[in-house]
Amino acid sequence: MKRTHLPLNGLRVLDAAARHLSFTRAADELAVTPAAVGQQIRALEDTLGVVLFRRTAKGLELTPEGESGLDALRAGFLQFEEAVRAMQSQQSSKMLTIAAPRDFTAKWLAPRLADYAKTDDELRFHLIVVDGELDFTQANLDLAVIWADGPGEHEGVELGGGAMVTVGEGQRIGWPGDPGEAFVTVADAGLAYDAALAGLGQARVPALIAGAEGGESGPNSYWLVAPTPQWRQKKVKAVVAALTEA
Repeated sequence: MKRTHLPLNGLRVLDAAARHLSFTRAADELAVTPAAVGQQIRALEDTLGVVLFRRTAKGLELTPEGESGLDALRAGFLQFEEAVRAMQSQQSSKMLTIAAPRDFTAKWLAPRLADYAKTDDELRFHLIVVDGELDFTQANLDLAVIWADGPGEHEGVELGGGAMVTVGEGQRIGWPGDPGEAFVTVADAGLAYDAALAGLGQARVPALIAGAEGGESGPNSYWLVAPTPQWRQKKVKAVVAALTEA
């Protein structure tokens, strides 16, 4: 039998019914009805091709076939429990892997992570540059920052409200987040901001990049995002709270 086809729900019911030798008490333990326990056992018997229980005058009895696999089954469930505890123990990890645009990391994220790190000497960060599509699994990411009109398929919280400010004077400096005809085009908002400060022209950039207050609302914003499992981690909740404090 393929591992992906293991009837885990039925095996869990078998373990409970075998310990109690009662479908009713097994149902109480599992918070289901006795009928549901009976259905699971019958489905498991059909899958395995064996009879697991028989009813006698003394009550419910395990057949030799049912009894023969119990020790291995219970050892397996103990290993499952150990695996779950091992995975949950990683909640105590203080290492955070965060992906973000390079300019956003340099001008906004890094200084705030530095402040946050002062609250706990065990905190460690692995910062990755966002390059194309995000793959949280492949990159082992805990959290990411994207420039978009929403969090997409992930959980997320908006940063800065999408405010845009104009910096500098003269001909327009363009970047991918503010496209259009321009005197000069650069790779990101940070470079556009630096070019405007250097006198190369005028750039419209996120207020967060410019470290400015106010500004006009634009269609996109910076978003802290993560898939639901990562978003629920204690360490992710903590850093999101720190980064979104007023």
